[in-house]
Amino acid sequence: MKGFQKWFAAGAVVFLMTSCTVGPKYVRPTSMASPGFKEPVPDSYKEMTGWKTGQPRDTVTRGKWWEIFGDPDLNALEEQIDLNSQTIAQAEANYRGARAAVRVARAGLYPQVTTGPSVTGARSSADTSTSALFKQPSATPLIDIPFDATWDADVWGRIRKTIEANIETAQASAGDLETMRLSLQSELALDFFQLHGLDAQKQLLDDTVAAYQKALDLTNNRYNQGVASQIDVVQARTQLEQTRAQSTDTMVQRTQLEHAIAIIIGRAPSTLTVAVKLIKSPPPPVPVGIPSQLLERRPDIAANERRVAAANAQVGVAQSAFYPDITLSAAAGIEGTSLVNLFTWPSRFWSLGPTLSYTLLDFGKRQGTLEQSQATYDAAVATYRQSVLTAFQNVEDNLSALRVLEQEALQQSAAVTAAERSLELAINQYQGGITAYLQVITAQAIALSNEETQVQLLTKRLMACVSLIQAIGGDFNVNGLPTPQEVAPWKGVQKVAQKVPAAAP
Repeated sequence: MKGFQKWFAAGAVVFLMTSCTVGPKYVRPTSMASPGFKEPVPDSYKEMTGWKTGQPRDTVTRGKWWEIFGDPDLNALEEQIDLNSQTIAQAEANYRGARAAVRVARAGLYPQVTTGPSVTGARSSADTSTSALFKQPSATPLIDIPFDATWDADVWGRIRKTIEANIETAQASAGDLETMRLSLQSELALDFFQLHGLDAQKQLLDDTVAAYQKALDLTNNRYNQGVASQIDVVQARTQLEQTRAQSTDTMVQRTQLEHAIAIIIGRAPSTLTVAVKLIKSPPPPVPVGIPSQLLERRPDIAANERRVAAANAQVGVAQSAFYPDITLSAAAGIEGTSLVNLFTWPSRFWSLGPTLSYTLLDFGKRQGTLEQSQATYDAAVATYRQSVLTAFQNVEDNLSALRVLEQEALQQSAAVTAAERSLELAINQYQGGITAYLQVITAQAIALSNEETQVQLLTKRLMACVSLIQAIGGDFNVNGLPTPQEVAPWKGVQKVAQKVPAAAP
């Protein structure tokens, strides 16, 4: 009984020692953030009803961001990404794998029990028989049913730090999944608006072809009447055919964009047809918020912050290698020569004892591992801070693009009006015999160029709006990352999970 008490006391000491954990405590890295963006929002945003400046710590559900464009075709395509996209399926599988890694690390907190039943037979030589009169060989079966258990006491928190690192890595993987989802959603919207921008451009060119056909007919009539020269007819036909070729050329890029959309939503290009549509509405207003809000809204920033936390935990794992490991091993079972005596009390056997192991000399291996983990942590911090700066740049770039493109659209509208008036005057003067047809061609080319620019500006504004939404994180909020308890829902790691900081506030 006294021996049992000693073993119990030793086990209690080992259990109490497991509360020790080496390694640095995690502190979220600081990042540079100004109180506001340099670029102001476009003036039209302020004039439109319903626009407001985003407030920090915005936890209001914004819904699916693409719905602000009010396009049912875009909505239907966006909904198919989660259903069919193989890229999303790959990212989701990576997240499930990261969660499984938490389970693997968590198993180290508990004893590992193994067994290896065996039945062996042994035959002794007749020459070794103890009976001198009867030298007969003897055969003895041996039945062995052992159970072995080993338990790493985790005195210095190596296993618990590994669990923390895996939990944080799983959270980062969830952030990667959201980053990929937002990227695909944005890419689809960009392709969608660019495709329909080509529809508008083709419609413009087709209308211009019809106008040029009328001009050619007019020139032919004037030529037949002896008023115009043959060169006027050739110039008019050249202008017509050149514009017709431009209209046909738009179909090359349109079909490629249609194929790209099909791949994004996980469908074969041959199964998707996007109907022709003319989009004439300007981009809707987007609540932009303040720079510090990006730390909550960008999934890539949230994922990088979780990787910093995981790298910090790995530093603790490396530091624990400088301390001795304590392993408690136990073996028990039954052993006999037949089923008759196998399950009797004398057939039992057992052994129990702790093992302390410590590396006396490794020629700098542990120190090198520690320095490597510290360098990995520093690199993760730099990556996190750089992602924050890049996010600020993305927002500034697209705010600037929206503001400048809006001003340019107003100016281009005036240019289109002037070019159309110039073309009207040139045609009237040509019909009156005042000017040559070359002036009409020049006015036609200028008018078409300005109208094409106007169409392209609207497409650019819509695409800049999508890019701005992507830059501010779309619908993502850092609270949407899975909590440590959601990543590791098992009771055995709830206490460990509670020590892991939640996703960046």
